[in-house]
Amino acid sequence: MPTYRDEAIVLRTHKLGEADRIITLLCRDHGKVRVVARGVRRTSSRFGGRLEPFSHVDVQLAVGRSLDVVAQAESLHHYGDALVGDYTLYTSGETMLETADRLMVVEKEPSRRQYLLLQGALRVLGRGTSDGSRPASMILGSYLLRALAIAGYAPVLDSCARCGLRGPHEWFAPAAGGMVCNSCRPPGSTRPGPECWALLSALVCGDWPATRGVGEDVERRTAGLVSAFATWHMDHGLRSLRMIPGD
Repeated sequence: MPTYRDEAIVLRTHKLGEADRIITLLCRDHGKVRVVARGVRRTSSRFGGRLEPFSHVDVQLAVGRSLDVVAQAESLHHYGDALVGDYTLYTSGETMLETADRLMVVEKEPSRRQYLLLQGALRVLGRGTSDGSRPASMILGSYLLRALAIAGYAPVLDSCARCGLRGPHEWFAPAAGGMVCNSCRPPGSTRPGPECWALLSALVCGDWPATRGVGEDVERRTAGLVSAFATWHMDHGLRSLRMIPGD
């Protein structure tokens, strides 16, 4: 059987038969791949905990008829180790994994940008940003906005998302795609305020120095805007997002 090798992050797993598991991977070069790990649920398995969600692994895969098969797996890092002790961090990480899984619709369609973004976001969630620690909601918000942007759903933050009139404007409407003017704003639009607009712009760019000193109220309101935007563009929403305290 032909084989190939790649680095990957484990997105999710579920049982198959008595001892096997189906593992969903986001690979650096092969995109999202669903594979079978034979005998992984046995205590004697040589893979064991290497193929759990949040694991960063070097895998060798054998091409199969319907699903490829794990031939070898070497652990590179387990991002979940830094998250399991904090419920908010852990559920934020779960939301990142679910988002990557949902956005990568076509299997084996490469998207190195999504892979690198997820890897970086999980690392920052556990270790802090290049500019110091930030609340989990900020890190998750930045990941969600940037992942959606890569997938083609970038929020419009400098002009009206409907008519294109140059901003700034006061209103935010997730269904419209972001900022909207007075003439175009649909029912249910919200008025974020200048500080929230500034934080949204910083999160989209990953500009962590620009997020220094943000107040809890601004952080909370901005997290709500990101949540609403992501929920709208992810069809049925994100199950993990609803588990985060305060969401």
